[in-house]
Amino acid sequence: MAPTKKARAFTTTKDIDTSPKIINQIIGQEGAVTIIKKAAKQRRNVLLIGEPGTGKSLTGQALAELIPKEELDDVLSVDNPTDDQNPSIQVLPKGKGLEIVNRLKLESLKQFKGQTIFFYILIIASLFTPWWVRREYGDIMAAASLISSMIFVGMFLVFMGLNKKMKKGTKVPKLLIDNSKKEKAPFIDATGSQAGALLGDVLHDPLQSGGLGTPAYERLIPGMIHKANKGVLFIDEIGNMQSLSQQEILTSMQEKKYPITGQSERSSGAMVRSDDVPTDYVLVAAGTLDTVKKLNPALRSRIRGYGYEVHMNDMMDDTADNQMGIARFVAQEVRKDGKIPHFTFEAVQAIIQEARIRAGVSKKLTLRLRELGGLVRAAGDLAFEENKKFVEPEHIKRAKKLARTLEQQIVDKHIADKKKHNIITVTGSRIGRVNGLAVVGSDSYFSGVLLPIESEVTYGGKRSDFVATGKLGEIAKEAVKNVSAIILKYFGEDIKEKYDVFIQFLQTPEGVEGDSASIAVAIAIMSALKGIPIRQDTAMTGSLSVRGEVLAVGGVTQKIEAAIQAGIKRVIIPQANVKDVLLPIKERKKITIIPVNSLEEVLNEVLVWKGHEAIRRKIMKK
Repeated sequence: MAPTKKARAFTTTKDIDTSPKIINQIIGQEGAVTIIKKAAKQRRNVLLIGEPGTGKSLTGQALAELIPKEELDDVLSVDNPTDDQNPSIQVLPKGKGLEIVNRLKLESLKQFKGQTIFFYILIIASLFTPWWVRREYGDIMAAASLISSMIFVGMFLVFMGLNKKMKKGTKVPKLLIDNSKKEKAPFIDATGSQAGALLGDVLHDPLQSGGLGTPAYERLIPGMIHKANKGVLFIDEIGNMQSLSQQEILTSMQEKKYPITGQSERSSGAMVRSDDVPTDYVLVAAGTLDTVKKLNPALRSRIRGYGYEVHMNDMMDDTADNQMGIARFVAQEVRKDGKIPHFTFEAVQAIIQEARIRAGVSKKLTLRLRELGGLVRAAGDLAFEENKKFVEPEHIKRAKKLARTLEQQIVDKHIADKKKHNIITVTGSRIGRVNGLAVVGSDSYFSGVLLPIESEVTYGGKRSDFVATGKLGEIAKEAVKNVSAIILKYFGEDIKEKYDVFIQFLQTPEGVEGDSASIAVAIAIMSALKGIPIRQDTAMTGSLSVRGEVLAVGGVTQKIEAAIQAGIKRVIIPQANVKDVLLPIKERKKITIIPVNSLEEVLNEVLVWKGHEAIRRKIMKK
C-alpha cells in the first residue's frame, strides 16, 4: 500500500507529538479504551483477553491513571496488649501514618536517652575504679575490682539488648502502607506472585519465648492486594495462579478487606492473624483464551457481574489513520528508550510494511506491538553504533536479521543442514517426493520452513494400513482421508482398502504448526500411487478439502520467504491467499507465484506428465 498524504505529515518521528497520558499511547484498541474509561469512572473490574504483546498491561496502567482521585490511606500495624498474636490495624489519611511513626520514634529515643547517659557514666566509673583500688588497697583488690567491672559491663550490654528487644516504654507502630508521597492511584503488577507476596505474610520468629522475640505486629508484611487499595491490581495470566490464591482474591474483592496471616504452616507466623486490612481495589486480570478455561468460575462471575470482559484486537485495518498510529508508536518507543535516534519517514514506512507482514492478512496491520518494538530498538541500536542522526530503512533491513526469533535461527540452521546433506532437492523431478511449506514459531510471529515430504504406496492385502512418520503424523492422517475420497473419485480405487500408504516428513524441526502441508501430502501420495514424478523446483502450501478444493492458510508470506531462501523457483499457494503476499519487489522477482483453487490445478502444475498423458486426461475430465 502506498504511503498516504496524511502519513507524510512528518519528516522524522521527532516531529510527531506523543502524549504523556497512557490512555493516549494505546494503539488500535478503541473498543478496549472505551470500556476502560467507563470502568475507571465507575471503578469496575476488567478481564482483558488477547494475544501476548497486544497492550493488556498498558491498558491496565491506563485504567489506574484514569481512576478518579481519592484520598489514599496509610496503614499501621499496632501492638495489641490483650492478644499479641492478633495485631491491631489503624487506617489513617495519607501522610499521617509516617508522621505518627516518626513522632513515636523520637519519644522512644528520648526515653532511652537519659538511661543511656546514666549507664555510660557508670561504665566509665567502673573502668577507672580498678586503678583507684590498686593505689589504695593493692594488686589483689585491684584484680577483684577489674573482674567486677568487666562483669558489670557485660551485664549492662545484655540489659540494653533485652531492653531493646522487650520494647519497654513507647511501642512504635509499623508502617505497613506508606502513601505519603503518592499523588495518583497505585498500580500494582502482581503477575506471577506467590501467595505470600500477593496476600501478605508474617515473618517467622525463631525466638518465640522469654520476651526475646520480635513482636508480631512488627513481623507483618502487607501483600499486593493491600498495596493496591484505592488503586489497580493487575494480574497477567491469572489462569496460571493457584486455585486457592484465586479464591482468596475473590474474597478480598467481595469484602474489600483482608487480614494478614502467615502463609507457611511450619512458620511461627501461621499463629498470627491481624485485624482486617483494606483491599478496596479494581482488579484488571489478563490472559489468553486458554486463561478463561483455568479461571475460577466464581471469580470470573464476579468480574462479569461488577465489570467488563474485553477481547483485545491482534490486528487493525491498514488505513491512513492506523498507519499514523504505527508511526506514533515508533515515536513513543524512541522516547521511552531514550538511547536510540529517531526514525526517518522512510524507516517508519519499513516498520509499517513489517506490521503488514506480521499481520499475515491483506489490508491489516499487526497489533502485537511488543515484538514490533523489539525491531524498533534493534534498528535504533544499529544507527546509534554508527553515530547516525536518524534510523534509515537499511537499519530496519539489517535489524530483521539481527533480531531474528529463536525459531527463525533454528529454521536457518535446519535449511543449511538439509542442503549440506542433500535432504532438500530443488532441481529435477522425483516420484513420491514433494517440497511442502509450513510455519514454525509462536503466536506472535511465525517463520516459514521448507518441508520435504516422501510417500510410498504398496499393496496392503488384508493388512491395509496408513503409516505416518515424523512430527506431523496427525496432519498427514487428516490429509490422507481427504485424498482417499479424491482418488476414489478420479480412479475408482479405494486406497484404504487396497494399499498401505507411508508418509514421511523428513527431519521436521521442532514447533512446526498448521495443516497447510495437506496438499503436499496429497500430491506425494498420488505421485507414488501412479508413478508420476514431481517437479523439485516447486514448493506448495494449502489446506485440502474433501472435495479437492485448495483452501487459504496462514503465514503465506513467511512460507514464500522460506522457499526463496531454500532456492525454490516456483511456489503454489491458494488463490484466496494472493492478497496476503507481502513481499518486497526485489524478493518477488526471485520466485514465480502460482495461485490455485483446486487440486486438479496443483496436479497440472507440479507433476511431470510426459508418458502419463492418459492419466492426466482422466483427471481433467473430472
